Amino acid sequence: MLPRARFEPFVLPAMSVVTRFAPSPTGYLHIGGARTALFNWLFAKKMGGTFLLRIEDTDRARSTPEAIEAILDGLNWLDLQHDGEIVYQFTRAPRHREAAEAMIERGTAFRCYMTTEEADAARAQSHAEGRAIRSPYRDGKAPPAPDAPFVVRLKAPDDGDVLNADLIQGDVRIKAADIDDLVLLRADGNPTYMLSVVVDDHDMGVTHVIRGDDHLTNAARQIPIFQAMGWSPPLFAHVPLIHGEDGKKLSKRHGAQAVHEWRDMGYLPEAMNGYLMRLGWSPGHDDILTKEEAIPQFEISQIGKAPSRLDFKKLDSVNAHFLALADDTRLTRLLSEHLETRNGAALSDDAQAALARAIPVLKKRAKNIPDLANQAQFVLAKRPLALDEAAKSLMKDDFKQRLGRLRAKLAAEPAWEHAALASALKAFATDEGVGLGQIGPGLRAALTGGTPAPDLGQALELLGRDEALARIADQT
Repeated sequence: MLPRARFEPFVLPAMSVVTRFAPSPTGYLHIGGARTALFNWLFAKKMGGTFLLRIEDTDRARSTPEAIEAILDGLNWLDLQHDGEIVYQFTRAPRHREAAEAMIERGTAFRCYMTTEEADAARAQSHAEGRAIRSPYRDGKAPPAPDAPFVVRLKAPDDGDVLNADLIQGDVRIKAADIDDLVLLRADGNPTYMLSVVVDDHDMGVTHVIRGDDHLTNAARQIPIFQAMGWSPPLFAHVPLIHGEDGKKLSKRHGAQAVHEWRDMGYLPEAMNGYLMRLGWSPGHDDILTKEEAIPQFEISQIGKAPSRLDFKKLDSVNAHFLALADDTRLTRLLSEHLETRNGAALSDDAQAALARAIPVLKKRAKNIPDLANQAQFVLAKRPLALDEAAKSLMKDDFKQRLGRLRAKLAAEPAWEHAALASALKAFATDEGVGLGQIGPGLRAALTGGTPAPDLGQALELLGRDEALARIADQT
C-alpha cells in the first residue's frame, strides 16, 4: 500500500476547485489534449483552485519515457504549469488494489472465478440479449476450487439510473442495469483503467473532470465505482472533440496534430493558447485573448456541445496578431534559431544586428516565423544580389541610367530615415517627370533581388545607407 501522505497537499477545503490533466504517455501531446489541459488550467485559475498533472502510464507496453518527455515539453511550451508534483499512475497500483479489496469488504465488489472462455461466452450472451454482463459469482457463489484464479469485479447496480449531470452535455442518464459488472482487478492483480482513474481522482481531491467527450460513456462506469467506495463523484464536463476543416475526425490527412509540430512550424505558444481556447469556448466577443486575459471570462457553460473545426487561416490570423505584439528581442532569437536550423550554419554578428533592426517593422507583416524569415531575407542577402527573372527584366539600360541618378539623389539625403526617404523618392519621380510606379519596382529589384520586403522607405532604412547605396550601384 502506498502512503497517503504524498497526497496531503491536495487535501483542500470543501469548496476548493481541483482539476487535472491526465494524458496517457503513448505518443506526443495532441492539440486536442493541449486544449483539454488549457480548459482545466483556465477553470482552476478562474476559481482560485488547483491544476494537477497525472501521467496515466499503466499501459506499460505502450508508455515510453520519450512520450512523457514530449507531453511535458508541450505543456511547458504552452506555459500550462501544473501545481504540486506530477502523479504517475503506475506507481499507485498498490493503492488501487487496496481500494478494490475495500469494495469487496463493503459488498460492492466481488471475486469472479469465471474462466476466460466462460467470460467470453457470458459477454456474447449478454450482448445478444441486449443487457449488461452479470457474473454468476456476484451473489456469493462459491469458487470452483480454493486456489482458483479470479478477477475482482464491480457489483454493478441493478435498479434506477446512473446520472451524470454533465456541465457541458447536460444530464446524461444510463440505466444502471446496462452497466457491466466491470473488472476492477485483472487475474494478475493489476488494476484496470476504470478503477485507477476513480481512485486517483478521489485521492487527488479532484472536484471537476474536464475531458474530451470520447470519455462520456466512461463517466457512467466510473460514477458507480465512486459510489461503491462511498465517495462523492466529481463534476464532469465533457468537451466535444476537434475536427478537421472537412468536419471529420482529426487524422494524419489533416496535417500537423502534435503541439511540437505547430511549434516547429513557427507558431507562438500564446497564439496556440489563444486559438485553442476558442475552439469550442465562446466568451461572447471576438477579441483575441491571452490565456491570462481569458481567466476572468472563462465559463464552462460557454463551451458548446458541437465539435469544433480547425481553421488554419484563423490560426494564422491569431498568430500574426501575437507576432506583432511580441518582444523584439525574443523574436530575433526565434528567427535566428529558425534560420540557423534551416541553413545549417550560425549567423554572423552583422546578420544578427540586421535582424534586430528589421524585426520591429517585419513582425507586423508576417503570420509565422518561417514567413518572418522570408520577409527578412532581403536584409541578409549578400552582394552582389542574385536577381530573379522578374527583377532582371526591369534592369533595362534606360532604367539603369535613371537608377544612377536616383542613387546620387539618395546619397545626398541627410537623414536616412524611412519617412524622409519616401519623400525623396516622390520628389525624384516628380523631377524625372514620371510616376513612382515607374521607379519603385526597379528600385525594389535592385534592393532585394526580387524577395519580399516592406515599403521602399522602410527597406532603404533597414538596409542602412552604405548597403542600400552599394546595392543600387551594383545594378547601374
